Amino acid sequence: MISIEALNHAAGTTQILHDITLTIPRGGLTALIGPNGAGKSTLLNLIAAQADVQSGRISVDDLDVATTPRTQLAQRMAVVAQRSDIASRLTVGDLVEFGRWPHSKGRLTPYDRAIASHALEVFDLTNLSHRFLDEISGGQRQRAFVAMAYTQQTDWLMLDEPLNNLDIRHARGLMGELARLVREENRSIVIVLHDLNHAAAWADHVVALDAGRVAFSGAPDQVLTAEALSTLYNAPIQTHMIDGRKVILHHR
Repeated sequence: MISIEALNHAAGTTQILHDITLTIPRGGLTALIGPNGAGKSTLLNLIAAQADVQSGRISVDDLDVATTPRTQLAQRMAVVAQRSDIASRLTVGDLVEFGRWPHSKGRLTPYDRAIASHALEVFDLTNLSHRFLDEISGGQRQRAFVAMAYTQQTDWLMLDEPLNNLDIRHARGLMGELARLVREENRSIVIVLHDLNHAAAWADHVVALDAGRVAFSGAPDQVLTAEALSTLYNAPIQTHMIDGRKVILHHR
């Protein structure tokens, strides 16, 4: 599990996170939700050791992220950031194979290449494997980065808004594939989501942040209520059950 204790974080004089104490369970999909500027990406980056812990403690499966070598953490966690600055003249296949770096250090074995090839199939990228990143759409690029993280074969996947630029079919397909990874491969996933219906449909656990503080957390069926969401987003939100599933309405 991920354990967060008394976590604070500031950017200059601006306090981003305030005294976060939280447990994220292993073996499920945890959605981080909340309004813009709530601190979701900052929290994910701190968990994933993409930024230094200033105050407090974060441990992933009992490994302190502040003191554990990055090479060791890379075999436990794979990260897809909101922005990934990688050379555009890299092919999709090369990018996905790069996910094996923590294991192969650049010397790919047939086993490494087989894992990368499987990832291309899983994320519907095989036909794009020889295309350069600047020759494909933003949505296809996004799926390629998720495939690279999958290729890393870690227990934890940390994904910051991976549905950006994805159309309805591919967003649904990606969420379904992530749920399968949890169910069939025992992966643990932490994902920043803006679409509340994806959180309601696919998440096993939800953490809501507001102004750098935990507003609520728990099982979606219990915490994604009209009252809680309306307060969180400062907007009128309704919830309804349709065919046994919770649907969140916020359009009018």
